[in-house]
Amino acid sequence: MAKKMTMGVVVGNRGFFPDALAKTGREEIMRALEQAGMACVVLGPDQSKHGAVETHDEAKRCAELFRKHRDQIDGVIVTLPNFGDERAVADTLRLADLKVPVLVQASPDVAGSMTAQHRRDSFCGKISVCNNLRQYRIPFSLTALHTVHPEAPPFRKDLEWFAGVCRVANGLRGLRIGAIGARPAAFNTVRYSERILESSGISVETLDLSEVFGRIGRLKDTDEGVVAKLRDIRAYVPGNVPEAALLKMAKLGHVVDAWMRATDVTITAIQCWTSMEEYLGVMPCTVMSMLSNGLLSSACETDVCGALSMHALTLAAETPSALLDWNNNYGDDPDKVVCFHCSNLPKHFFKEARMHYGEIIATSVGQANACGTVAGRVKAGPMSYARLSTDDVAGGLRGYVGAGSFTDDPLATFGGAGVAHIPRLQELMRFVCENGLEHHVAANLGEVAGAVHEAVTRYLGWDVRLHGAA
Repeated sequence: MAKKMTMGVVVGNRGFFPDALAKTGREEIMRALEQAGMACVVLGPDQSKHGAVETHDEAKRCAELFRKHRDQIDGVIVTLPNFGDERAVADTLRLADLKVPVLVQASPDVAGSMTAQHRRDSFCGKISVCNNLRQYRIPFSLTALHTVHPEAPPFRKDLEWFAGVCRVANGLRGLRIGAIGARPAAFNTVRYSERILESSGISVETLDLSEVFGRIGRLKDTDEGVVAKLRDIRAYVPGNVPEAALLKMAKLGHVVDAWMRATDVTITAIQCWTSMEEYLGVMPCTVMSMLSNGLLSSACETDVCGALSMHALTLAAETPSALLDWNNNYGDDPDKVVCFHCSNLPKHFFKEARMHYGEIIATSVGQANACGTVAGRVKAGPMSYARLSTDDVAGGLRGYVGAGSFTDDPLATFGGAGVAHIPRLQELMRFVCENGLEHHVAANLGEVAGAVHEAVTRYLGWDVRLHGAA
């Protein structure tokens, strides 16, 4: 079940504008948040004039309230029902020091009500507030329209977008990623820097495959956790796979689940070839697919940054993400590409899914040792994609995000595959190649590229391109 978002609310006020606007503005933003399914932390009329912030003392009171609820607040909304006091707003945020995203909203004037008793001047006040936030070096986000009423449909969209921004920015800070096994020896592509990730508060916990195999070897077929995992695997997707292979997958899944709980790891990247097939006798794809389908992203080929990319999209959309290859051209269409993997895609991605064997890996390890893929055709619809990587030269994180769609174009192949339409695909591929980025890309069936981009650039400071932006 998705966590209910909680927003801290700063109601701006300036005394020589109508006080009644601060009172009604506070009520309007609270109703808007309630209608959006969000809770709020805001000063009450007994704590400040109309529950707004105008003086330095009121700023201190609001900051104290926010600090008291620090563990609950996901983001802050600054609402300006009139011009607002720019210093009081900035002081509140500085003193609270929540380090969460901030959205600035200003309510519109009505053309026929511009007398001294009714005019807001929020249009102008928003510019002043943003000027002060920039001076205070407090990052902030903006509504799509410069002025928008809190209960208008466009602001509802702003809230949905901002909630995604908050989930990504807050969810990536303090993230722990599990790297299970070394990268495949032939894959320099998925090299990454743990130190650069750590500089952004992201830690990597490692586990050698020998430990995984050793723990599997100590399990009995009748162990409660193994039996439960076997039951989950059978219920996940259909397929004609030998019972012995299913049991190995169940033991692998049980070991991975237990290790993730013990180490407080949220997402994983797993060495999926060829040690797993040669020494355990299965592919881990179904186990990984189930993790991703449960919003615990799991990337193949020990692609730690691929798992990070998946997780960013999952946080924004609150739906499963997959890791795919930018794999093939689609005929002569310059804006279409075949996206493919063996695959460990979550079943959420497919029209229909079945458990199968890895047809490519089977050529070297044999079909009997390659059972466990989740195969199917990716369903048509909107999609967002992302690739985040550590840049050892610049010493930071970089990448790209964008929006496209999966299509119903005919495709005769195996594994998990789909045809994607990406506007200006050739331009994107040039960017990928010129910047030495990976052929792995994370995808999600939600429309969240803008929210991910806002979160990782504005609040985490990463160098990430929004492809397709003017």
